[in-house]
Amino acid sequence: MTADLFAPHFHDADKARAYLEKLRWPNGPVCPHCGVEGEHYALKGAAHRPGLWKCKDCRKQFSVTVGTVFEKSKVPLNKWLMVVHLMCASKKAISSLQISRMIGITYKSAWFMTHRVREAMKPGNAGLMGTNGGVVEADETYWGTSKSKPVNARGYEHKMKVVSLVERGGEKRSIVVPSVNSKTLRVVLESNVCKSAHLMTDEFGGYKKLGKEFASHRFTTHQSGQYADGNTHSNTVESSFSLLKRGLIGTFHHVGEQHLQRYVTEFDFRWNHRKISDRERSDKLLQSVAGKRLTYRA
Repeated sequence: MTADLFAPHFHDADKARAYLEKLRWPNGPVCPHCGVEGEHYALKGAAHRPGLWKCKDCRKQFSVTVGTVFEKSKVPLNKWLMVVHLMCASKKAISSLQISRMIGITYKSAWFMTHRVREAMKPGNAGLMGTNGGVVEADETYWGTSKSKPVNARGYEHKMKVVSLVERGGEKRSIVVPSVNSKTLRVVLESNVCKSAHLMTDEFGGYKKLGKEFASHRFTTHQSGQYADGNTHSNTVESSFSLLKRGLIGTFHHVGEQHLQRYVTEFDFRWNHRKISDRERSDKLLQSVAGKRLTYRA
């Protein structure tokens, strides 16, 4: 069995471009300027770079990377595809420093590339979870510190906070919030969960009033040692936190609050596509790289 990393598109820029064109344009080139799909023509003159096309309608030039996270990058496309594959295949994530060493680029470039890839991992126009009476589990977890902990203070107010939702048999979504209370939980639930859903949580008081707005709300009492009562539990979402924590602690060590949302989105993407192969997962991401550019420099 040949390892994915020996695939030609990881080692040759022209083959990488052809591979990306096949994934993004299965029915022929699509102009990113006007959206027309059709018989655009390739520019093959001596002054034209490989992979350049001209739209037969708006007459503008384009390539397969225009409007994507790869646009205007000086890093060869085959190295970009390698980074995408490594990030999609690493169950507990891979650091920018490791990528820098493996593919021979600076740490600064690797950091910027990994954040662009995380931006591409954001879900598109996703609908509400739990439609048609589905079951949605909700729970929160804490990471690092967002501010100094006062002397003798109790609780997790000084930590960064993540609320995660998992639809049984469906996807996971995680949202970084400034605090965990009924006000912030309402925003998260109303934006992501259908009112016809059956909500499963622990006994945290912030869910009790909100739970009445859904088809049903059942919870377990962790303080008394109860973690499941038949079909009533939030074990699925809680188990997904273990991968997130192992990655944050063991791979990244420190994640700033301003970037935490992209990191949790990365773990959500792999979790949501965990039942397919590494190559299928990276191909899935390459098909959604358009319209998610990051333009800041670091």
